[in-house]
Amino acid sequence: MTLHPDLQPPPLERHHAVFLLREMLRIRRFEEKCAELYSATKIRGFLHLYIGQEAVAVGAMQALDAQDAIVATYREHGHALARGISAASIMAEMYGKQEGCSRGRGGSMHLFDAATRFYGGNAIVGGGLPLAVGLALADKMQGRPHVTACFFGEGAVAEGEFHECMNLAALWRLPVLFCCENNLYAMGTALQRSESQTDLCLKAASYEIPAWPVDGMDVVACEEATQRAALAVRAGGGPYFLEFRTYRFRAHSMFDPQLYRDKQEIEEWKTRDPITTFQARLRSQGLLTDDDVQRLEEEIAAEIAHAVEFAEAGTWEPVEDLTKFVYSERKPA
Repeated sequence: MTLHPDLQPPPLERHHAVFLLREMLRIRRFEEKCAELYSATKIRGFLHLYIGQEAVAVGAMQALDAQDAIVATYREHGHALARGISAASIMAEMYGKQEGCSRGRGGSMHLFDAATRFYGGNAIVGGGLPLAVGLALADKMQGRPHVTACFFGEGAVAEGEFHECMNLAALWRLPVLFCCENNLYAMGTALQRSESQTDLCLKAASYEIPAWPVDGMDVVACEEATQRAALAVRAGGGPYFLEFRTYRFRAHSMFDPQLYRDKQEIEEWKTRDPITTFQARLRSQGLLTDDDVQRLEEEIAAEIAHAVEFAEAGTWEPVEDLTKFVYSERKPA
């Protein structure tokens, strides 16, 4: 069915549109390689893939400045890549090598990079929310015009930290942008089975915080919504809440047998894949060719191959350094 001309999506600027596509493809291919390396036991521990949710991280990061702070969840590889942390540094961290962004001490769930003000993934559900409120409070007290973007899943909404942080951020009018990635399943529990009120924007609005739902499968919608919210926060409007309605195509983690959702549901959501639908949109507007896609795939493949080589060649931390950064060293009196 052809849309009425007045309902067609607005035209996009080619260079930026191709950049958005490239960033989503980088995340998708990186995550696919991580799954492969995990199966080969190169990556150990827990691994939570971002496949399906790429539009949120890529779109949102375009609206944030270099001095804004980012707080993420344990499903943060996509946020880290979109923020500008190198694939090589992230992959080395996955391997547990010293050259990783957290010196190999954090692994998949604890990526950190001070240079990009990326205050990391957090293995505790909702654990990043108080950190984000603290960062925003510091910026406000110092008079810095920065935004702290806090990403979390809908499962965190059931945690006490969520309500405490929403309340404080509203009371103190802190420059926090709450970015809830609602993928419908907090680990293995459907939202309607754990929350009596499933309208998450309504929960945020109860704290007198402006809240908007966003199509989390549309990278342009994610960018535009985040841009509007970030501008309002930066102008002193206090905290804002965005509910990105998205979906993860893979299991919660590599250990998850995924028995809690129907395969047909997954396939239905895949028809809204943020990468394939965006590619189709660009093609329909004459902004993308087969040669463009091939070039992007080749560039990304080379980047990921280099990241793997970098991680493979990385070094393990010496045993004698294992207490470094863990205990403070007592100085002689």
